Amino acid sequence: MTRDELWVCHLGTVPYLDAVALQEQVREQRQAGKLPDTLLLLEHPPIYTLGRRSAEGELPFPEDFYRAKGIDLVATDRGGRVTYHGPGQLVGYPIMGVTDIGSHLRTMEAAIVSALGDEGIQARSRSDEGPDYTGVWVGPRKIASIGVHVSRGISTHGFAVNVVNDLNPFSWVIACGLPDVAMTSVARELGVSNPRHADYDSAAPAVNGAPGVACFRKRMAHAFCEAHGRRQRLVSPQRLGIDAPLAPPSRRVAVPA
Repeated sequence: MTRDELWVCHLGTVPYLDAVALQEQVREQRQAGKLPDTLLLLEHPPIYTLGRRSAEGELPFPEDFYRAKGIDLVATDRGGRVTYHGPGQLVGYPIMGVTDIGSHLRTMEAAIVSALGDEGIQARSRSDEGPDYTGVWVGPRKIASIGVHVSRGISTHGFAVNVVNDLNPFSWVIACGLPDVAMTSVARELGVSNPRHADYDSAAPAVNGAPGVACFRKRMAHAFCEAHGRRQRLVSPQRLGIDAPLAPPSRRVAVPA
């Protein structure tokens, strides 16, 4: 491995807690100097995650309401507030050295803006409006969320870009702590109305004219490496020492009735 490389690993669909355990494995190896900076790209089954800044009231319905819809709930150590992950959304976890968290966030935003631009979508950062506006926006609509954790100079967690996912679950919470936020996706911005994962194969090249996750993943990986001035190297999970990561004990949180 060389200093100018950034390793990229495609993992498919991974349960959220397995992905947390996986990130911890890779972070330990990165801290020990056994791995270079690495970007993990994946999708999650439906789940709401609550960041360190989540506040009471961001989950307005009883816990049973969410579970009845097949959506789990978990507290995490990342920054930010509550958000939704689900099939059709591209999630990226950069496990990399970070000396300036603000610069790390802004570089991620720039990479996402670039990847969306390649799809013909004009997006922007709104970081100057405060921490709740971290992420990427298309006009007043939010298309990508960002939340990170840095331990001993190495980052975990990262970004989630809505590609062809169902957007309805965002409306059942106070997404990102913003009561009036309107979420959007690559598909919606390209004129495809709120596709559901059951209606498409996420590995397919396109969904009714919108790129599938597999296609957008390639754009995102290229844009991320370019934004960091690195050469992309695709690697397998085995190259990272990953076999079958096990989820840690449940971190479900109770939702106020």
